[in-house]
Amino acid sequence: MTVVPVTRRARLKAIGWAFLYLITGFGLMIGMTWLGLSLVGGASSAGSLVLQTVAGLLGFGLATWLIGIRALGLTLQDLRWRPIPGAARGFGVGNLLGAGAAGATIGLSLMVGGASFLSDQGNLGGYASRVGLTLLLLIPAALLEELAFRGVAQVVLARAIGRLGAILLLSLGFAAAHLSNPNISPLGFANIALAGVLLGLVFYAPGGIWTAWGVHLGWNSALAALDAPVSGLPFQIPLIDYLPGGPAWLTGAEFGPEGGMLATLTLAGASVVAFRWSRRESP
Repeated sequence: MTVVPVTRRARLKAIGWAFLYLITGFGLMIGMTWLGLSLVGGASSAGSLVLQTVAGLLGFGLATWLIGIRALGLTLQDLRWRPIPGAARGFGVGNLLGAGAAGATIGLSLMVGGASFLSDQGNLGGYASRVGLTLLLLIPAALLEELAFRGVAQVVLARAIGRLGAILLLSLGFAAAHLSNPNISPLGFANIALAGVLLGLVFYAPGGIWTAWGVHLGWNSALAALDAPVSGLPFQIPLIDYLPGGPAWLTGAEFGPEGGMLATLTLAGASVVAFRWSRRESP
């Protein structure tokens, strides 16, 4: 097979299309969120999050159709949506990988970081109910971020600058999207970028974007279910209280486990697993 070299102009064009996709998606999300809040006269923090997530899914869905499918001629197979055998299995295994990495981070915090769990008000039924409601928020939110950063932009960039270059570039954008989160630190930013590398790698594992969605959801939901902040956002789970211990550089403190070196270790380990998994499919 003859490999056609990618010209500098083609690379710049690909970067332009990826940037346009992100700007269009985020622009539509912001615009529809503002419109929705105007129509309902404001909303609670949870309501605003739901509205923003719905607006983001619609915005990036429209951007995918306009730029990825109509303008660039990408197919759903190119975007690793379908037809992909084993999408459900990829989503399930991805959940296990993400939840396992999050659980390992909490476990290490308990063993070497001085973290602990305290009893809190509530009962098992209240715990299950709150975790279920939290999942209803996390499931579409994780899908939105995968659609944004592991969607058209990654596919287009990977064709021009290679998979690794695309993953690294978009991982920085993924981390930058969390800069406004409460209590973020330089290490928290770096760990979110590392999580972006993990998710970019599993995008190329069997199952495609559904596997990446599973890993993302597994990580977030496991932390939330254990009452740990997710990227600085607390979820107030009843029955248990998670105390992060310290020092902050090790356990993440108020930002949550993603702000500490223990998360760096587990995310790096999960990325190695993801890299080996992604090699099952040829470039």
